[in-house]
Amino acid sequence: MSAPPVVEFKQVGKTFIGPDGTPHQAIRDVNFCVEDIKDTGEFIALLGPSGCGKSTILNLIAGLEPVHPATTGDVLVFGEPVHGPGPDRGMVFQTYSSFPCYNVLENVAFGLKLQGVDKDEREERAMRWIKRVALAGSEHKYPHQLSGGMRQRVAIARTLAVHPRIILMDEPFGALDRVTRWGMQDLLIELWSEVEATVFLITHDIAEAVYLGDRVFIMSEGPGTIVEVVDVPAPSGDAATTQRSTAFSELVNTVSQKFEKHIPQVGGA
Repeated sequence: MSAPPVVEFKQVGKTFIGPDGTPHQAIRDVNFCVEDIKDTGEFIALLGPSGCGKSTILNLIAGLEPVHPATTGDVLVFGEPVHGPGPDRGMVFQTYSSFPCYNVLENVAFGLKLQGVDKDEREERAMRWIKRVALAGSEHKYPHQLSGGMRQRVAIARTLAVHPRIILMDEPFGALDRVTRWGMQDLLIELWSEVEATVFLITHDIAEAVYLGDRVFIMSEGPGTIVEVVDVPAPSGDAATTQRSTAFSELVNTVSQKFEKHIPQVGGA
């Protein structure tokens, strides 16, 4: 039998009830299927205006809405309904999410500790990932002693250390300057090829979506739904070189036009 899809959404909608009892529909009729691609995984970039429900989709996959995972429809991970978080899914947030009272080594080893890995093994595995994200020598520093880019590398290392099958990233590079962001994009592609996971990335940066994604899911304004899926080629060089090229700029312009046609213009009729 063929393997079930990694993630599948079937007519998914999600409505939240505000403190005053007013309902707010975040997403509606979301449908997509991400297959289990052997030895590689797939990179999905979610692109859409603010408030369109991108984070809601990630939270539903992550199982962060365990009581009522979806208001309507079905959210399936490896063919099973999602009822809560699991070790097969790891999340990297936009805000720096390291524990301030833990040093880098303790932060990266945290997920392994929750899995019951003994101290010597988890520190060995954590150090391996600390080296992979070029933070060797900083393992005893605390988050307040690190730059923004370094703190996001800690978050990525912590997520990858537990070897999840699905990596969920909610605009993780949004607060970084362009040069640092390019470096983080290159690092992410390099590490992704090692862990062979499926990645979902939220971004407002069209160039980032085009550079990183195998497919770009374009969402409408809220309540959001997927209005177009764009296949994009794998990057042929590093982020800085590729994203300065004419061919890449033309591809970004094409995706931008597809995105803009679904977004009402401010002040328009």
